[in-house]
Amino acid sequence: MTILLSVLIFVHILGAAAIFGGWLANFKTPTVSVWQWYGAIVQLVTGLAMVGIIEAGDGSPNHMKIGIKTVIAIVILVAAFLGRKKMKNGEEVPTGIAHAVGGLALINIAIAVLWS
Repeated sequence: MTILLSVLIFVHILGAAAIFGGWLANFKTPTVSVWQWYGAIVQLVTGLAMVGIIEAGDGSPNHMKIGIKTVIAIVILVAAFLGRKKMKNGEEVPTGIAHAVGGLALINIAIAVLWS
């Protein structure tokens, strides 16, 4: 289980990098890239998988922290979905949606690192 948890953490970090890096790369012309969309999916799936593994093992995660991070991850996923839908339809992605994806990812990363 330790190896699986380590792999999930690695992939989870890659998902965060895809969201945050995509936001920084498109900061001047805000949009939602396909990598941000994939990163949002990866973040939510791997995050929930990690909580399941920790719950199944001997650990007990901080449920308040996990709840807050999950809500933020769902909002990121919805915003990324809306942004990608606009892109596919040839419409301009609203600046608020584009910055919400990256900004909320930054907040989620901060919560993960700073909340002990």
